[in-house]
Amino acid sequence: MTKVTAQLSVSVDGFYAGPQFDGNGDWMGSTESAKFFRVTRWATDTAAWRERQGFSGGEQDTNSEVIAESFGAAGAYVMGRRMADGGEIPWGEEPPFRAPVFVVTHRPRQRLVKGGGTSFTYVTDGVASAVEQARAVAGGKDVAVAGGGSLVRQVLKAGLLDELELHVVPVVLGTGLRVFDADLDLGDREGIELTPTRVLTTPQVTHIRYAVRGRAPLVLDDRGRGGGPTATAN
Repeated sequence: MTKVTAQLSVSVDGFYAGPQFDGNGDWMGSTESAKFFRVTRWATDTAAWRERQGFSGGEQDTNSEVIAESFGAAGAYVMGRRMADGGEIPWGEEPPFRAPVFVVTHRPRQRLVKGGGTSFTYVTDGVASAVEQARAVAGGKDVAVAGGGSLVRQVLKAGLLDELELHVVPVVLGTGLRVFDADLDLGDREGIELTPTRVLTTPQVTHIRYAVRGRAPLVLDDRGRGGGPTATAN
């Protein structure tokens, strides 16, 4: 059964990149990129990631197995326009996805076909449409929401995400772009419940996979007196 999945590398304090690049100068020299590269270093050091990029070397370890598993599980991808535009040149003529990619955007563009089975279809009628189109061609495999973080939040907010994996890197970054932010539009007495289904720990990163249970009211309790919840949100 096709699942809609997402994964992001984050710092202990919840940032997946530094403060958003303002467009002045080179992104590679920005604070956004410096913090992004710090939390994704565990991935770029793996043999599985490097093989997908056409590079040699890398570590054959648990982290590499996690990367290989994620590539193997995806039958189609959903991606934000900023990520797609930023990666177009570095990914070259054979991007690492090897599957159809659906790009959520407000700016139309003709479908872009690359080598190795990757194509980019630009979807202008919203994230739900992009997910549905990806699901239709995934061949029973997963629809992977590749990012960035704002797109992952849109999919989560819309109730379309089945599984979320956070790769928690042991570093505190202090500022930057957060995975979870106020634009989830949660009510004052509402949360999104997750159930951990797998935890893998390595010196570089802890991989935590969650099943997304969805929105639920926050409840008061009796603080251990034995009576259970005493109220629910309206």
